[in-house]
Amino acid sequence: MFAVVTPDTIHLPPGAIVRLPGSWQDYQALNEQLGDRSSPRIKYRDGEILLIAPLPEHGRRVSIIADVVKVLLDHLGQEYEAFTPITMELPQASGIEPDYCFYIENWKAIAGKNRINWSVDLSPDLVVEIDITSYTDVNDYLPYRVPEVWLWRNQLMIYGLQGDHYTIETSSCYFPNINVSEVVTECLQIAYERNTSAAIRELRRKLASEN
Repeated sequence: MFAVVTPDTIHLPPGAIVRLPGSWQDYQALNEQLGDRSSPRIKYRDGEILLIAPLPEHGRRVSIIADVVKVLLDHLGQEYEAFTPITMELPQASGIEPDYCFYIENWKAIAGKNRINWSVDLSPDLVVEIDITSYTDVNDYLPYRVPEVWLWRNQLMIYGLQGDHYTIETSSCYFPNINVSEVVTECLQIAYERNTSAAIRELRRKLASEN
């Protein structure tokens, strides 16, 4: 099955990635054409438009890692807001759709809001991205000053914002006393061998036993 991208039709087979040269106006037109569809995902950067059709494996891993973050936040008694899907846009400069994002320290800034103005409002504290068939550029989040990005690419990599660039960190600033890379890897393995609910129950049990 072939990818089809025309002014009237957008269809990508699962796992497909299409890169197109395009302007901000082209990106907006494609966004309008896609409407509320969850697939394909669309990104804009530096005069380039990317259309990505995620595989089921992608969605499963996104869900599991997001559940891990929620369990860890609940364990710490931390208030938060979470979003997926969500489109982050800076006119003429950037358009990106993180797999999942969390407001942790700044949850009050967007509590109750149905619309977010990315030129004015605070960006998420934590973004989660999963790479199965595509490769995320963590620098896409630099214009938004996202403090921390988790990128799964066969293993969990944690990127922290340091000045005007991202560096790989050994721990999460939101969970400094928890080895989140180990936790995520273990949960994904249990989910693969059994199911997601078993993985999350086991994580909750381990956290409770450590108290």
